[in-house]
Amino acid sequence: MTKNKGFTLIELMIVVAIIAIIAAIAIPNLLRSRMSANESSAIGTARTISSAEAQFQAAAIDPFASGMGQYGSLADLGAEVPPFVDSAVAGGAKQGYTFAATPTGADGAPMYTAVADPLSANTGTRHFFVDQSGVITFNSAATATAADNPVQ
Repeated sequence: MTKNKGFTLIELMIVVAIIAIIAAIAIPNLLRSRMSANESSAIGTARTISSAEAQFQAAAIDPFASGMGQYGSLADLGAEVPPFVDSAVAGGAKQGYTFAATPTGADGAPMYTAVADPLSANTGTRHFFVDQSGVITFNSAATATAADNPVQ
């Protein structure tokens, strides 16, 4: 009598079902972890932009020829030698978030605003804002403003 070696179809189906159950449990946690990492990166980048803006103004760089140090856009911050921000931030996108920095205010009172918005709901759920005060705020429903809750 010959005995066949190998697995039966039922045994293979049970193994595949167990792997599918484990994947169904693990994938949502992986996505949540990735979104949390993207949001943490966006907060870190907002801090970097805030520091770079302060350094840009302290260096008395005057892109508007007003006679005093001004804040700059992301392109301005990335164009200096050496640059104040890396090329990814200067380009406006990094780890699932888009970034924008806009110098505002009159010549006598230079100011800036910077925002970070998720590219999609899969990359993050919070929008971030920072200005010359250095306080980073967030909003879960729309683009963040200075009036929103600060990041803890």
